[in-house]
Amino acid sequence: MAKDGAKSQEDYKLKDMKPDLGEKWPHGGQRGGSGWISSERVASTYDLVEQMFYLYVRVVKAKDLPPNPVTSNCDPYVEVKIGNYKGKTKHFEKRTNPEWNQVFAFSKDKIQSSTVEVFVRDKEMVTRDDYIGKVVFDMHEIPTRVPPDSPLAPQWYRLEARRGEAKKRGEVMLAVWLGTQADEAFPDAWHSDASSVQGEGVQSVRAKVYVSPKLWYLRVNVIEAQDVEPSDRSQPPQAFVKVQVGNQILKTKLCPNKTTNPMWNEDLVFVAAEPFEEQFFLTVENKVSSAKDEVMGRLISPLNVFEKRLDHRAVHSKWYNLEKFGFGALEGDKRHELKFSSRIHLRVCLEGGYHVMDESTLYISDVKPTARQLWKKPIGILEVGILSAQGLSPMKTKDGKATTDPYCVAKYGQKWVRTRTIIESFSPKWNEQYMWEVYDPCTVITLGVFDNCHLGGSEKSNNGAKVDARIGKVRIRLSTLEADRIYTHSYPLLVLQTKGLKKMGEVQLAVRFTCLSLAHMIYLYGHPLLPKMHYLHPFTVNQLDSLRYQAMSIVAARLARAEPPLRKEIVEYMLDVDSHMWSMRRSKANFFRIVSVFSSLIAMSKWLGDVCHWKNPLTTILFHVLFFILICYPELILPTAFLYMFLIGLWSFRFRPRHPPHMDTKISWAEAASADELDEEFDTFPTSKGQDVVKMRYDRLRSVAGRIQMVVGDIATQGERFQALLSWRDPRATCLFVITCLVAAMVLYVTPFKIVALAGGMYWMRHPKFRSKMPSAPSNFFRKLPSKADMML
Repeated sequence: MAKDGAKSQEDYKLKDMKPDLGEKWPHGGQRGGSGWISSERVASTYDLVEQMFYLYVRVVKAKDLPPNPVTSNCDPYVEVKIGNYKGKTKHFEKRTNPEWNQVFAFSKDKIQSSTVEVFVRDKEMVTRDDYIGKVVFDMHEIPTRVPPDSPLAPQWYRLEARRGEAKKRGEVMLAVWLGTQADEAFPDAWHSDASSVQGEGVQSVRAKVYVSPKLWYLRVNVIEAQDVEPSDRSQPPQAFVKVQVGNQILKTKLCPNKTTNPMWNEDLVFVAAEPFEEQFFLTVENKVSSAKDEVMGRLISPLNVFEKRLDHRAVHSKWYNLEKFGFGALEGDKRHELKFSSRIHLRVCLEGGYHVMDESTLYISDVKPTARQLWKKPIGILEVGILSAQGLSPMKTKDGKATTDPYCVAKYGQKWVRTRTIIESFSPKWNEQYMWEVYDPCTVITLGVFDNCHLGGSEKSNNGAKVDARIGKVRIRLSTLEADRIYTHSYPLLVLQTKGLKKMGEVQLAVRFTCLSLAHMIYLYGHPLLPKMHYLHPFTVNQLDSLRYQAMSIVAARLARAEPPLRKEIVEYMLDVDSHMWSMRRSKANFFRIVSVFSSLIAMSKWLGDVCHWKNPLTTILFHVLFFILICYPELILPTAFLYMFLIGLWSFRFRPRHPPHMDTKISWAEAASADELDEEFDTFPTSKGQDVVKMRYDRLRSVAGRIQMVVGDIATQGERFQALLSWRDPRATCLFVITCLVAAMVLYVTPFKIVALAGGMYWMRHPKFRSKMPSAPSNFFRKLPSKADMML
């Protein structure tokens, strides 16, 4: 069992790799010399991935194709064949000069033929497709093209007859070359690896780059309203305001007075995304009863009419006329007959000085404010080579066979990238490289591996749902990376399931963080993480949680509208949408993290206790000598403390981490979680469990919360006792403390500080023979001070 545990722990750790990466420093320049780094524009290269060679065939167009002698029409398409692999263009109806402009890519590793055959055929609806002609290329004669070479020029080729004995009427324009995945044609090409994918699934196979929508905070300061009239005019209304932006609805408090001129002066904050598609919808309502609200007026406006502010300067308020609720379109003229209109006083603005958070601050990847005018220059470049994966678990069944169609998603800042899907592979090789600008080193890039369930086939995932299943996730904090070093590691993909922790495979990554300005990066370490508006006008904790959830929902909805869509389940997993949910496992993990943090202080206090109790006489004597030196020369105390920390830092340099930190199963308390705790963690919200299970879990939660409540109460009690020293809640205790303070002040005034410190230190380090097992008088006095615990019900 112990060996199995040690083996699993090794499986959960990072592993070094030695991949055969591409050219390390392109353009022939030495690192830091006149080549890549010193150029004004950082070139996008493929030096962090292994080179993969492909045979490319670009089918441009055809001309003078002969019509079918029977139908007198020609419905042409092109078929490219290499061995057992076939790729087809779409067919055109009744066209002898079609244009396809389509590229086919065949993996060189899987080519087992010495010829490339390009067939032009005539599409027949009933009988077999007619043969028009072909062009044959010898594999050994195909040229090699590597960027930044210009694309190969296509040429016209005469079509050959079936047996190649004569040239037929018609020509086809083609370009055939050998290249790598760095070729410009690679992303949109038809791939032989995905030849089985048909229809709408073809789009979801290709690599894509997505950009998150630009998010704004919309601040609505509801000040007051005038002349709001309820339907029953005999009773003045008790008014409140409801504002809706998209799916977000917020309400002000009820005006405390029943009046037709209510006042609120409340701020309501929403999240809005550019382009602004949602309307600003405001209603002033009357609280008729606990179950009935009556609309007295409304205001509808587009969001782009509101002012955008970049700092904390006040925005001018404005009066808006309210549309009387209940008038139809046919009665529009009656509105102009009214002698007065209900009005509402608002101060509305789009906040450009905040960063709209759509991810947890613990894993934040972007800290820039919304307004582009406030962005600083980037301080670095992050490059990630997504190489491959190994040992992936089967995620679904396709035609009765367990399989996986994996792809990888990476998110940093506003840029999301999605690799191409490798069909039916447990060891996919992507070898795709991406680059991001870095504005703050204390940020995190998140990478997730998923199984594609939208290929248009008969696949069925293990859970039966048509969603892209999670295979695993990796987070890398940029500040833990050394600049200009290439990290090549294999990261375990760990997923917590109801049955426990499971390793779903490994993903191989190559990461490089390049620093563009060391001085600027050092400056950022003393700079606030978020823009200054977060500190000048901060949001409450509840507001931030609500706004973050709304921002995540908007990002997921907008990215799901791309083609191909980056689906909701992927975005939510990458943004940790459920990180705020209660989990017994996570609570235990956080508790032991606190214990670990304080363990060094506990160890230090224990060592000092051993010194005081003379457990090791030699150590205690040496400590006495150091104490005497510091008392005689008090100016050495602070320098000695800082020198000691400097020496500890130098000593610890030898044991610095060599790998980027990765998800730790022990810290996460993932292996020790019980089955019931995991079942509770994966329960829906609200719960879907039976009454008995909910009762048991509620009782367990009450017991845990009771212990937390006691600890919090004890901490509060100690603080209240400190307050009671001078608050005269216990007049005798406060009197004793005040008199003691007076005596201490007089003694300290006439006694040199060295003598006081020496006497105190010697008393603290006195020999155990002179110690009593009873608590000291100051401790007894403090424990007898009153707290507010006896005032609680």
